[in-house]
Amino acid sequence: MEQKGIQLDQETFSCSICLDLLKDPGTIPCGHSYCMNCIKSHWDGEDEKKIYSCPQCRKAFIPRPVLEKNTMLAVLVEQLKKTGLQAAPADHCYAGPEDVACDFCTGRKLKAVKSCLVCLVSYCEKHLQPHYDVAPLKKHKLVEPSEKLQENICSRHDEVMKMFCRTDQQCICYLCSVDEHKGHDTVSAAAERTERQRELELSRQQIQQRIQDRDKDVELLQQEVEAINGSADKAVEDTEKIFTQLIRLMERRRSDVKQQIRSQQETEVSRVKELQEKLEQEITELKRKDAELKLLSHTEDQTQFLHNYPSVSALSEAADSSSINIRPLRYFEDVTAAVSELRDQLQDVLRQEWTNVSLTVTEVDVLLSEPEPEPKTRTQFLRYSQEITLDPNTAYSRLLLSEGNRKVTVMSNDQYYSDHPDRFTDCWQVLSRESLTGRCYWEVEKRGGGVYVAVAYKNISRAGFSNECVFGYNNNSWALFCDQNSFTFRFNNIQTPVSGPPSSRVGVYLDHRAGILSFYSVSETMTLLHRVQTTFTQPLHAGLGVYGSLGATAAEFCKLK
Repeated sequence: MEQKGIQLDQETFSCSICLDLLKDPGTIPCGHSYCMNCIKSHWDGEDEKKIYSCPQCRKAFIPRPVLEKNTMLAVLVEQLKKTGLQAAPADHCYAGPEDVACDFCTGRKLKAVKSCLVCLVSYCEKHLQPHYDVAPLKKHKLVEPSEKLQENICSRHDEVMKMFCRTDQQCICYLCSVDEHKGHDTVSAAAERTERQRELELSRQQIQQRIQDRDKDVELLQQEVEAINGSADKAVEDTEKIFTQLIRLMERRRSDVKQQIRSQQETEVSRVKELQEKLEQEITELKRKDAELKLLSHTEDQTQFLHNYPSVSALSEAADSSSINIRPLRYFEDVTAAVSELRDQLQDVLRQEWTNVSLTVTEVDVLLSEPEPEPKTRTQFLRYSQEITLDPNTAYSRLLLSEGNRKVTVMSNDQYYSDHPDRFTDCWQVLSRESLTGRCYWEVEKRGGGVYVAVAYKNISRAGFSNECVFGYNNNSWALFCDQNSFTFRFNNIQTPVSGPPSSRVGVYLDHRAGILSFYSVSETMTLLHRVQTTFTQPLHAGLGVYGSLGATAAEFCKLK
């Protein structure tokens, strides 16, 4: 009964928040008492709501009550402590299935707060106290509670493993070091721990540095996402405006053609009806004359016939009706044919340029990894082979295009090309119809005299024979000049001698995004002749220039597939 009374007293003077004996007890307006720090912490969590409640009866207080120490209750608690009584351990202080239990407790075991690596025992707070009070025990190594203390015991010698064998990379006891590990590189476990701890700290520093680097990368990628989204939104907006302008232009042209047709229709119908009215008047007059003549022909009196004959007016000069049919009639079929031709031309332009637009769109990406290496073998280059044709609208007048516009030959006479603003007027050059972006590879087969293989921006000058027009003599084009037994590279009128085995075939590799342009001598093997590393600001066009014997000098884009 006495024990029961003591237990009741302990519960009476325990804080219902921390479940321990009251410390600096304070009583709130509803009459319940708590440790001063416990109730303050509880109410700190209710600051946002501005309503403060009792943890037991849930009574609310507004404003927050001012706490003062309950001196009488504090004295009673101190007296309980002096009598040696302690508050009963709360349920959460006992060891559960997942907790490390105190090895010294009997009956229901308390949770261990520390484990001793020397004693190889785990202690609750009460049984740990000697390790804080007894001088020899103070030297023991205390760690967080562990269930694996027995792993520190050598299974062979039943000794604590205080050594580490670096040869076998395992913990051993002292007896192991003079037995099966004799002669091995052994150190104390503490020394090995110090060394490993140093390595661990270095690894942590490296990890932390990598975390910082990755955080920066994440931030940069986020900026990249925002930039991509912004650029895409603007591109959609701008292209919508451009396509709207194109549609409006087509609508205006459609309306103009319709209006012109109707206007011409009205004019021609009016002319035809005017002629029709004249003809109908002439028919009426002819019918009247025919009636007079018929009447006169039936006159039996010869004298009367002869008397009236002169009074019948002679026929007026008849309009030559055959003039109406001197040529085939032409209505508006030619207009339809002209518009149909325009449609076909627009389709061709859209088909050609759409590939460039599509490639430009697909080339937009974020390089999250290392780019693919530059090809080394011809098989690898052929993965990027590009079919290229020459644009007749750019060819100099004395250049003959053949083989489906893949081949150019020097001729002595003009080829009678129609005038076009894209044509080279004085340079023996021609550009490709296709624009080039991304990764591309093509080959040129040459014969006869000199050939220069080039790439150029579309805005290269076309009129005259100035440096602004010739491939390689300006900053809008790059060219490899191929004579019989030598090569020369030019850019912006700067000449660079190139050495390499002579060959009738030249390979060109372009990585537009990476700014790489490479020329190769192609035979049984590929030999790099010259490599350019720059930044391309526009799509490029392949170019060919020829000079030398008329009719004998030619260059051709090879079929690679």
